[in-house]
Amino acid sequence: MKSKYLWIVALGLVFGACEQKPAEKSELQVAQSYTKPAGNIILLNDIEETREFYSWTSDRIPLVSAHRGGPYPGFPENAIETFDNVLKYTPAIIELDVAMTRDSVLVLMHDDELDRTTTGTGKVAEVSYEYIQGLFLEDNEGEVTEFKVPTLEEALIWSKGKALLTVDIKRSVPFEMVVDAVRETETEAYAALISYTFPAAKKLHHLAPELMLSVTIRNEDEIRRFEETGIPWSRVIAFTGVAERKAEFNDALHKKGVFTILGVLGNLDKSAEARGDHLYAGYVKKGADILATDRPIEAAAAIRTLAPPESSKSRYVKYDN
Repeated sequence: MKSKYLWIVALGLVFGACEQKPAEKSELQVAQSYTKPAGNIILLNDIEETREFYSWTSDRIPLVSAHRGGPYPGFPENAIETFDNVLKYTPAIIELDVAMTRDSVLVLMHDDELDRTTTGTGKVAEVSYEYIQGLFLEDNEGEVTEFKVPTLEEALIWSKGKALLTVDIKRSVPFEMVVDAVRETETEAYAALISYTFPAAKKLHHLAPELMLSVTIRNEDEIRRFEETGIPWSRVIAFTGVAERKAEFNDALHKKGVFTILGVLGNLDKSAEARGDHLYAGYVKKGADILATDRPIEAAAAIRTLAPPESSKSRYVKYDN
């Protein structure tokens, strides 16, 4: 408990420094700030507002996408408590992973096996939901937390009035079940579905033409191939890969009215950690609209100053301070 509390205090001080607030805070002030209710939200009323929000304009508000929900020490990946922790610092898009149990319950889990992230063992697809309910999540340092494995339904309901989701559907999960879950929870305005191939994108669009899709588009050839799918640009967010793209390529997507997501997770996150978080702002200046990151708190602090003060998107994005 002592090491976890010290990490919380240290993180609060680092984040405060990024915002150029007074450097000195008491431990009590930091703890109180850390535990206050989340007030950073993205609020959308319907799918039409979602399309408008994702329709690129020069006054767009740059955002972070918290990879696997934004895990930090004490906060495991793909946990609703972890999502809430990120929202204490910034409005965000939450990227989450969906797997299916033996008895066809959709749960949040990245790995095929339970061993790395929970107190259980075995493959998700080979155990029952009842078994998973008895487990606790572990953080990335292997520390057991008090948090449970959420269902997709629980995550979708949580997202309303709080955060946008991008839903990574694992291979064993039927697309139809995810689409049904989104419709049944009436979260069409909040859930975008991730596809890694154009045939998958076409299938998802056929099943749910109203939903936004996150589609991998990394070069001019993939722009052409996407257009051949017949999916309207108004239904897509372009994931441009995990290497920085030239401003000209981002501009080509912007001219089609499309938001770009740059995957800074991995090497680009490591570069920012080693050389300075100002690198995140540089990616945004070159046309990355959303940064998919394993360091959402630090990245958000770095890009916060780049949000236009009079943005047309401001009515959707609410900051706590």
